[in-house]
This record gives sequence, C-alpha cells and structure tokens, in this order.
Amino acid sequence: MLPLDFPGARRLIEAIDGAIRLDDETRTTRALCDALCEMIHGNDVRLPRCVFESVDDHYARRELYRSERFGYSVIAMTWGPRQGTPIHDHAGRWCVEGVWSGTLEVTPYDLVEQDGDRYRFEACECMSAGIGSTGRLIPPHEYHTIFNPSTDATAVSLHVYQKPLENCARFFPLASPWFRREDSVMTLDRVSQGA
Repeated sequence: MLPLDFPGARRLIEAIDGAIRLDDETRTTRALCDALCEMIHGNDVRLPRCVFESVDDHYARRELYRSERFGYSVIAMTWGPRQGTPIHDHAGRWCVEGVWSGTLEVTPYDLVEQDGDRYRFEACECMSAGIGSTGRLIPPHEYHTIFNPSTDATAVSLHVYQKPLENCARFFPLASPWFRREDSVMTLDRVSQGA
C-alpha cells in the first residue's frame, strides 16, 4: 500500500519491482538507474507537493513506499538551500539515487584506514548532479556526502534502498585527517496527501 497516492505512483512501483526481480544487485541497480532517469525526464510520474517543501533545520526524508513483498523502500529527500549530510554509509545496503529537481553535489569517499575509533577517508571526485542524474551505491563503496550548493533553491532526490534505511553510521571530523563514527537512527518527516 502506498502511503501517498500521486500521479504515476503505480508506474514507479512496477518499474522498481521489475528491477528487483532481476535478483542481481549490479543488474538491479543499473535497471533502477535507467528507470529513474526515464521517469524523472518524463511526465508520467509527478511526486506529491509535500516533497518539494523543505524543512528549515535539516534535509527532509519522506517515505513514499515500502514493499512488503520485496523489502525495499522509496524515500524522497528534500534539500533546502545549503543543506547536506556528513560522510555517511548505508549500513551495508545498496541504494539508487536520482535527482528529481535542483542540483546536488555528491562526493564519494574511500575508507583508507581505521585506527581503533578513528577513521580516515579519501575524497573521490565531487559530482554535480542535475535533474535526471542517477547514481548507485553498492557496498563496500557506500561512503559519501550529499549537499545542495544553492543559496536559494530547494533540491529533491528520490532514493530506492534495498531495505529500509533505519540507521547508518555518520562520520565527523577529529584532528585532521581523522573522523569519529557516530551511529545514527534515521528519522522520517511527515508526508501529506496532495497533488
């Protein structure tokens, strides 16, 4: 059952279900990237208005669907101006992300060293992701940041997680070049019906 009913919701879920049935995470995530890109550029799927409303003090996470049959979840994330994440992981789950509106900067990181409770990362090339850009994260390549560089525009991205992302590890700077790990519970923001 869909928490929200919006134009094209069934088409979105059918496309995700079809990709999940491929039963291979490389093929599944590639198919999901292609499907999201097509839907973002098309007019058949129109996300509900609430996902375009930012929250002042954090980026918003709104669950649009959770599959009882296949176990995945679909989250719309709303990024107000200059909102972003610290370095984080996806708790060992694959994820496909697509930019629905605005522009986001996505920076992947490689974990290069762990010394007790200290972690050292190397940033890979930052990618500027505009409307229709998609990407996939498959563990162990899951460390990254997401940031809305705009000073006045909201960005929206759609995320399909292998399993609901209810917790993750976030990493915060210590004395350079080290980071400390913090286990975090992921919360969801309120969703509202509306076209």
